[in-house]
Amino acid sequence: MKKLRRSARLVDMTQHLLAHPHTLIPLTLFAEQYGAAKSSISEDLSIIKEAFEVQGVGLLKTVAGAAGGVKYIPQMKTEEALHFMRVLIDQLANPERLLPGGYLYMSDILGNPSTMAQIGKLFATAYADKNVDVVMTVETKGIPLAYATATYLNVPVVIVRRDNKVTEGSVVSINYVSGSSKRIQTMSLARRGLAEQSRVLIVDDFMKAGGTLRGMIDLLQEFRATVVGCGVLVETTADVSERLVDDYVSLAKLQDVDVKGKQIEIELGSFFDREPTTEGSF
Repeated sequence: MKKLRRSARLVDMTQHLLAHPHTLIPLTLFAEQYGAAKSSISEDLSIIKEAFEVQGVGLLKTVAGAAGGVKYIPQMKTEEALHFMRVLIDQLANPERLLPGGYLYMSDILGNPSTMAQIGKLFATAYADKNVDVVMTVETKGIPLAYATATYLNVPVVIVRRDNKVTEGSVVSINYVSGSSKRIQTMSLARRGLAEQSRVLIVDDFMKAGGTLRGMIDLLQEFRATVVGCGVLVETTADVSERLVDDYVSLAKLQDVDVKGKQIEIELGSFFDREPTTEGSF
């Protein structure tokens, strides 16, 4: 590769780091790629690290030793997270979103790539230190959330099906009770879809009583997997006493729905009850 000026090298290194989050990159890779000394690469990384932290892009963690290197950890600054979620809550509180049963229409939000990227970064921030192996969701509306989150964690996505597909091969199926309707439903996952003893982050778009999340947690027991967390975009505070899942992070809480008066009351979720992991960041 043609030797680059330092300014161009900084740009190229930054792009590489952003494209490979949660990946330990040896300093020798950069040194050989740019024909530069490790000391020069270390100085470059110090500049990038400072820029990332100031701009709220995330952290650069350095691992010492022969097998060491540098790792980019995406994080969102507190102020940025609050601003984004307040704007999103205003959109969600639009009375035109009301659906029968106290649900909200969210397909347009879930179909917006830039909005999904921000939400994915929030979930990745919340579970950055959990050593996630895979992000799981159930079809269909949780899929954009899962891929957005997995992008920032740099891990695969596993999708739980509500019916069996011949293209999935052998599957593991369980019955679970829907927390809101109290009906028996079925979900399944291909045996090849998840390695045993994986560390799994579950994400979903909406939670009422948590029956779907509970079903995925129970399904994961069949794979001897560890659930490192559950993230939901919107939770409803109705029927809290009947909630089937206690340990989760929500980005927004649907506090009250007045169908007749067409009023929706939404506030910030439990994500914002957490202590910042670094100064100015969650």
